Amino acid sequence: MRQEKPEGELRRGWTTGACATAAVKAAFAALKTGQFPDPVTIALPKGETPAFALALEGRGEGWAQAGIIKDAGDDPDVTHGCVVIATVRQKGEGVTFKAGEGVGTVTRAGLPIPPGEPAINPAPREMMRAVIAELGGGNVEIEISIPDGEALAQKTWNPRLGIIGGLSILGTTGIVHPFSCAAWIASIHSGVDVARAMGLTHVAGCTGSTSEDAVRAHYRLPLEAMLDMGDFAGGLLKYLRDHPVPRVTIGGGFGKIVKLAQGALDLHSGRSQVDLDWLAGVAPELPREKVMTANTAQQVLDMAEGIGLANRVAALALDRVRHALRGSPVAADVVIVSRQGVVIGNAS
Repeated sequence: MRQEKPEGELRRGWTTGACATAAVKAAFAALKTGQFPDPVTIALPKGETPAFALALEGRGEGWAQAGIIKDAGDDPDVTHGCVVIATVRQKGEGVTFKAGEGVGTVTRAGLPIPPGEPAINPAPREMMRAVIAELGGGNVEIEISIPDGEALAQKTWNPRLGIIGGLSILGTTGIVHPFSCAAWIASIHSGVDVARAMGLTHVAGCTGSTSEDAVRAHYRLPLEAMLDMGDFAGGLLKYLRDHPVPRVTIGGGFGKIVKLAQGALDLHSGRSQVDLDWLAGVAPELPREKVMTANTAQQVLDMAEGIGLANRVAALALDRVRHALRGSPVAADVVIVSRQGVVIGNAS
């Protein structure tokens, strides 16, 4: 369902977990009564009660099926517009879960769901159990499917985390907050958890694909060691502080690492900026007035050919990384990568 929004505000959406729960409720109601509630209303963990229109429905002997179109609001979510389908069957003992088409299966330890189980996270499972109990309970198998989910999962962290065959059914509150960093940081945490469970001793967090490819090749790291840090250096380092891995490499382009060296832990352009005055102080060989007229950090780097500016910035960034780790037993190094994917600076 589409939500109204006040002028100028970003519209919230619903998680795959909320959509799956609504589909389960509609299907189980039809299984018991022969009628599909449409729209179907569910209670979210924080008390909200959204209503969802059904996109499909079907039933037969001992089973019923309902589908909800996922509305992620104004969040750039790869699952926006997908149909989340629940098939509920009278089967087994209690409530069990099955991965249908486009929903992944967990294959590695370190995630909230053990290997061999469908990638339906604990909070959505509890919401689904709750709607079954609300309607009188029963012995049912819940199968969740998302057509085209296997292809969409290639755009997510799932392959790297060892979730094969499709997407995960996620969400703790049922609500997607637009452009929230929470989901990204949660993925970083999951990446660290999987790396630890695999016994990896060296992980890397990079700001983008170019730096990730360069760092991975430089250290010959497995894919599972690469944490899709993006702009959230703080989110990674704070989690490593309490969940240490023996070694972490932070990699990124010159401008991003300059911001980290300045003390920023959120490297997004909307939340931190390169300070040219600070950068001029790191490169005293360059005329200050020339540095101050630069448009970008890259322009300053181009001016500074031959003086090792990238290495200086990497060393200052490493100081910030160590400060963020606060004595945790994690050895750190910083790598700066050019736009062409070449390592141009490092500190360890």
